[in-house]
Amino acid sequence: MTISDFELQDQARRVLNAIAFTPFEQCQPLNREFENISPRPGIYAIRHRMDGLLYIGKTKSLRGRFSGGHKAFLWAWLDKYNDEDVRIAMQLISHWKNPALLLELEAIILRATEPPYNVQIPTEM
Repeated sequence: MTISDFELQDQARRVLNAIAFTPFEQCQPLNREFENISPRPGIYAIRHRMDGLLYIGKTKSLRGRFSGGHKAFLWAWLDKYNDEDVRIAMQLISHWKNPALLLELEAIILRATEPPYNVQIPTEM
């Protein structure tokens, strides 16, 4: 199945709206087990109550991604954010079986938002 650039941009816009504009109180609070997070694939954001998007990523298993730890939590701790002010917003992407498309979707969202905790990898010369 091929997807047009327009469809990809539209999907990226919908995912970004979901992870950026879901009310903070409806995002998943941090805990040790993350049992309320789906094990399905998706795009996620680490959000701060006041500072907004801190990190955006993609994963094959949302629950698995967080139950093993996440570098954004360490960075939030180093920045002295209160754990009650940091939550996870997510959007399931179950119908996207192609990893390259999920990667491109994530890249579009990252270019649009430039969250501070996403590491910028320089392009090779």
